[in-house]
Amino acid sequence: MKALGKWKKPILILSDAVLINLAYILAFYFRYNYRNFKFYSNDYKEIAIIVTVIYITCFYLFKLYESLWSYASVDEFMLAIGGCIAADIITIAFVRIIGHPFTYGVSILACAFSILFILGFRMSFRVYERFTGIINCNVSKNDRNRVMIIGAGAAAAMVIKEMKSSSQANYTPIAVIDDEPYKKGKNILGVKVLGNRKDILSIAKAKDIETILIAIPTIEDEDKQQILEICKKTKCKIEIIPGMYEIINGKVSLSQIRKVDIEDLLGRKAVVLDTEGIAGYIQNKTILVTGGGGSIGSELCRQIIKFAPKQLIIFDIYENNAYDLQIELKYKYPKLDLKVLIGSVRDKKRLEDVFTTYSPDIVFHAAAHKHVPLMEESPMEAIKNNVFGTYNVAECAHRFNVERFVMISTDKAVNPTNVMGATKRMCEMIIQSMDKISKTHFVAVRFGNVLGSNGSVIPLFKNQIAHGGPVTLTNKYITRFFMTIPEAAQLVLQSGAYAQGGEIFVLDMGKPVKIYDLAWDLIKLSGFEPNKDIKIEVTGLRPGEKLYEELLMSEEGLTNTKHAKIFIGKPTFSDLGVMKERMKELAVIIEANDVDALTNKIKDIVPTYKKTGGEDDQAV
Repeated sequence: MKALGKWKKPILILSDAVLINLAYILAFYFRYNYRNFKFYSNDYKEIAIIVTVIYITCFYLFKLYESLWSYASVDEFMLAIGGCIAADIITIAFVRIIGHPFTYGVSILACAFSILFILGFRMSFRVYERFTGIINCNVSKNDRNRVMIIGAGAAAAMVIKEMKSSSQANYTPIAVIDDEPYKKGKNILGVKVLGNRKDILSIAKAKDIETILIAIPTIEDEDKQQILEICKKTKCKIEIIPGMYEIINGKVSLSQIRKVDIEDLLGRKAVVLDTEGIAGYIQNKTILVTGGGGSIGSELCRQIIKFAPKQLIIFDIYENNAYDLQIELKYKYPKLDLKVLIGSVRDKKRLEDVFTTYSPDIVFHAAAHKHVPLMEESPMEAIKNNVFGTYNVAECAHRFNVERFVMISTDKAVNPTNVMGATKRMCEMIIQSMDKISKTHFVAVRFGNVLGSNGSVIPLFKNQIAHGGPVTLTNKYITRFFMTIPEAAQLVLQSGAYAQGGEIFVLDMGKPVKIYDLAWDLIKLSGFEPNKDIKIEVTGLRPGEKLYEELLMSEEGLTNTKHAKIFIGKPTFSDLGVMKERMKELAVIIEANDVDALTNKIKDIVPTYKKTGGEDDQAV
């Protein structure tokens, strides 16, 4: 059909004209038998052209000439049936008007034959496409991945169908797995259901499976994790189709298949939000997000838009990130009142201009230097950006009567062993002391690592695996808390709804994850054997790095909020006057570029700060 090009439609019309007239000739033949056939068929010749025009016109109206019949579905076939019935009804009306000796029996038979011939002719396109696809598939079968499909539902049927019919597909479906006992032994498009999840290991080995595909869009997190734990024991690559909310029009295609990611293994459940509470403080408000182009800041912007702000202001020093986000948001939300401003939180004059011009109602402060090893090498930059930057934004929020100020903090602020964590603890102290003298509600939200953020461990491991290894980590026993970027952003917004002033909200990070296990799982998910195909190397803790993170200091307790994943740490208030004096002292030290004095001053301001030098300073 592809070779016909521009002649495809004329050939279809000509073929339909022949088939329509053949249908009527056969109808006359069967209705009046061969003895009277010649007599009555001569009457039909008088109106044959008009009947043909009626049918072709109806086919046009029912868009039969706009469909790709090689890929036709039930919808297209129903249109063809509808076109034939409509044409027959019009034909009956026409012959009655002109008084032609045309019986209902002939019309019904002609309509039935027309449907049979038109559908049969179009079905031949699909048969041809399928036949050539199977031939091409068989030719290239040796180059394809042998696939085991988990799930024997509609999604599995769709992907099996495409695997078998597409010469471009890189898969050969070998077996199907399903936990429903009645499905065992049944076939889905020629592929047999061989067992349940308990049989995955034995079937994968017996059938030389190379790839396992989880084809259950509605799978529960617990089931998914259990199946993944079994699949990890094979040497197969593991892939998955997206959840139903990601599938367009409920149709699954091979292009939607993705690799199983570490998020699937961690099984973080979707966040349930109090949308009314969030909308209550964001809707029709002017929202400022500092560091809005970063990992957390950009996701905050995406989530904020869902609650209909009057205006969204993205403030960031990095123009490329801000520009990319601007393009994305303008494309998705063309009516959004979006301002993207370039500037540094260190620049008080620039911040004052922004607050004067736009008068934000709510501020989310996400701008910060966050990379621990880099800040150990450049501690003064960490102080200038994190501490002085936070003070500058907070002071503007106070002076310009902002309603709420929500700062992004980190678990590294708890008993910090590095400069970055110590600076974030100072930031918490600043906003808590500022809250005591201001009408603005100042709060901080403290959480651990987010998966996939800029510079995080997951993209690093993936890059190392892609290059053949080794995968490097600093200690075999090091652990970290993890959550997804959308989850963190959603819980930050929810925390803002609970803000009364002075709180440090602590997010439920779940159980800590061993980084070694994380590296092991990523290698397995990529289809390799850890320490055989891809080595895992331990390099030793870096300066300022902890073996484990904490979410609370010893003097802080936890109280519940309305949300199961958000808690409040017991306030440890600081005096703003004292904080200002300490910041003046920090400014003098920075001016003198005295690193030792800076370290001592940090210890003075944050008594829980204990600088480490790496592996020797940590107990296993």
